[in-house]
Amino acid sequence: MHRPLLGALIVLISLVTAEGQAPKDKRKDIFVKVIALDSSIGLDIRYATIQNFTGVRIYDCAECLLRPEAAQALVRVHQGLRAKGYGGLKLFDCYRPRPYQQRLWDKVPNPNYVTPPSKGSMHSRGLAVDLTIVDQNGHELDMGTPYDFFGREAHSDYLNHSAKVLSNRKLLQKAMEEAGFGGIRTEWWHFSYRKSNYPLSDYLWECR
Repeated sequence: MHRPLLGALIVLISLVTAEGQAPKDKRKDIFVKVIALDSSIGLDIRYATIQNFTGVRIYDCAECLLRPEAAQALVRVHQGLRAKGYGGLKLFDCYRPRPYQQRLWDKVPNPNYVTPPSKGSMHSRGLAVDLTIVDQNGHELDMGTPYDFFGREAHSDYLNHSAKVLSNRKLLQKAMEEAGFGGIRTEWWHFSYRKSNYPLSDYLWECR
């Protein structure tokens, strides 16, 4: 195991076993802080602010956690993009605990925009991420719409965009798919890691 990943796991395991007792299912509460693996990844966790489509703060504080396999794959995407001359990835959302998914649903109880907590989002399994690509100056590449824009223009199969926008989207999609992630039709920014599966989690990270 790589030293950065080992360190990140130790941090998270210490959080979820703070009372001195290991969880019954040790696997279900193991997450990795993505920036512990690569601090050059950009974070803009929108649901920890009011700058999201609900207009209210959903998370008590910002954090980006993922399951270990998903986190490692994401870092490979980021580093691959940097090797090609880009700034890498900027992350808008990562693991979303079920209590926060419930808050989101309570604010917007519409399955067209929010996955019902009873069904469970891939975010709540620690396997989904919302993200974009930035250039070397940290500016987001033009993807045709902002993050969390809920209209046809945000669909991955909407082709009435400029050649540059379509090229940027293809760059993101290809990089993510090569690392084991799959997208969804309605949101160009959303990808789920397809090579692992985990249960839905209620684990809440600490706010310091």
